[in-house]
Amino acid sequence: MTEITHYSQVWSYRTSRGRLALWGGWLALVALFVWCWQIMTRDTIWFFVADAPTQAADIGSRMVPPRWSYLPELMQPLWDTINIATLGTIGGVIMAVPVAFLAARNTTPSALILRPIALFIIVASRSINSLIWALLLVAIIGPGLLAGIVAIALRSIGFIGKLLYEAIEETDATQIEAIEATGASGAQVLSYGIVPQIMPAFWGITVFRWDINIRESTILGLVGAGGIGLKLQASLNTLAWSQVTVILLLILATVVLSEWVSARMRHAII
Repeated sequence: MTEITHYSQVWSYRTSRGRLALWGGWLALVALFVWCWQIMTRDTIWFFVADAPTQAADIGSRMVPPRWSYLPELMQPLWDTINIATLGTIGGVIMAVPVAFLAARNTTPSALILRPIALFIIVASRSINSLIWALLLVAIIGPGLLAGIVAIALRSIGFIGKLLYEAIEETDATQIEAIEATGASGAQVLSYGIVPQIMPAFWGITVFRWDINIRESTILGLVGAGGIGLKLQASLNTLAWSQVTVILLLILATVVLSEWVSARMRHAII
């Protein structure tokens, strides 16, 4: 009789080479973490780190109870903050819309020249934080609300422009082709074929950016760009911790309210 030998093969999720590469990757990641940790903590004074809980508890005890009598003085700076966010958003939208149409592949008049320039503007705007924009503008045009408004507008160009040009590129081409087949001009194709398709996305992006700008506007006063951040900076400089508590609670309430308004508006639009 002929003996039949059966060879069983055990299934493995990874090959031995794959497992070795995985462990090598984890080892390299751990080594990178240790190296970064050594660099970051090279000048750390560990006595201060150990004393941090005590200092935090001391400051926390000074922050309560809040000084509610300080609240009326914050109404005007809070209104300035909301105006900075609102006007900055409007300015950002005005500048971002043409940039978005120049950046979109299906609407740009020049894919070799204008589109790269538009994409560069979007990237540059998104790369620089609004606080840095405000710091530069305070040095250029002086402290005040105008510096904050322009900083928010310049920061908003990249956010709105990127999301909007992606929405333009995702428009339904069949609707545009149907309008072109009627002999419509370029402006008519834009008005009746593209704009109606992107309007829900446009309003949703605008409201979402306004919500973000409310949060960012609260700290622009730290560099002299107006708003409630000026009061926060003054209270921190004078160690008026009970006033700091009131300011932080007011900022929190404003952000929560703006988030609720933004969510309701986006739900109604989209």
